[in-house]
Amino acid sequence: MIEGNQTVISEFLLLGLPIPPQHQHLFYALFLAMYLTTVLGNLIIIVLIQLDSHLHTPMYSFLSNLSFSDFCFSSVTMPKLLQNMQTQVPSIPYAGCLTQMYFFLLFGDLESFLLVAMAYDRYVAICFPLHYTSIMSPKLCASLVLLSWVLTTFHAMLHTLLMARLSFCEDNLACSDTHVNELVIFITGGIILVIPFVLIIVSYARIVSSILKVPSARGIRKAFSTCGSHLSVVSLFYGTVISLYLCPSANNSTVKETVMGMMYTVVTPMLNPFIYSLRNRDMKGALGRVICRKKIFFCI
Repeated sequence: MIEGNQTVISEFLLLGLPIPPQHQHLFYALFLAMYLTTVLGNLIIIVLIQLDSHLHTPMYSFLSNLSFSDFCFSSVTMPKLLQNMQTQVPSIPYAGCLTQMYFFLLFGDLESFLLVAMAYDRYVAICFPLHYTSIMSPKLCASLVLLSWVLTTFHAMLHTLLMARLSFCEDNLACSDTHVNELVIFITGGIILVIPFVLIIVSYARIVSSILKVPSARGIRKAFSTCGSHLSVVSLFYGTVISLYLCPSANNSTVKETVMGMMYTVVTPMLNPFIYSLRNRDMKGALGRVICRKKIFFCI
C-alpha cells in the first residue's frame, strides 16, 4: 500500500531455515515431534505439581510457572514455523509480527526472572535451612512471581510499541530512525539479562561459600541434589543466550544464529522437563503417586 512517498508494509517475509527442499519433510516431522514433546513435558510437570500436595512448595511453585513459560515461549514461534514449512509461504502479517514479538519477549524474559527466584530459593534452603519456611512464605513467593510478570510485561510492551512507531520499506528494512530503539535495547538488555544472571551467580557463590565452611561429602551431595537441576537449566538457558547475543561470529554467522536460535527457542524448553524429572526424586515420586491413585480410581 502506498502512503505519500512511502510504501506501507502489510507483511514481512521470513528467511526461514536453510534446509534443502528434499529434507523439508524430515525436518518438519522432527520439529513437530520436538514441539509436541515440549508441550506434553511441560504440561505434565504443571499437572503433577497441581495434583500432588507434596510438591506444594516454593521451589515447585516457581517450577510450575517456569514450565508454563517454556510451553508458551515455544508456542510463540513453533506453530508459525511449522505452518510456513508446510505451506511454503514464508511470510507473517505486520500485526502478527508485532504480536509474536510481544509474547516472545514476554515469555523469554519471564524465564530469566523465574530462574533468579529459583536461585534465591535454593540459596535460602541451603544457607538458612531452619528459617526456610518463614523466609520463603507464600506471600513472598507470590510477590516474586507477580513482580516477574509485571517487569516482563512492561519490557515486552515497551519494545513492541517502539517497533510499532517505525516505518518499513519494501525490502522490510526500517525507513525511519532507529536510534531510540537501539538505545532502549542496550539499556534494558542489561537490566533484563545481565542483572538476573549476576544475581544467580551471587546466589551460587554464597551457596558454595556456605558449603565450604563446613565441608562434608554428605553436604556436597545434598547441595548438588538440591541445585543440580536448576544449575543445568541455567547453564542451558544462559549458555545459548550468551552465544547468540553476546558472542557474534563473522564466519557462518547466519548458520550459527539459526542453530543457536533453535537451541534457545525449541531445544531448551523441550529439555527442561526432562532435566527436572529425570534428576528429581520428588517429581518421580509424584508421578508414581498420581498413577497409583488413577489405578485405584479405575479399579473402584
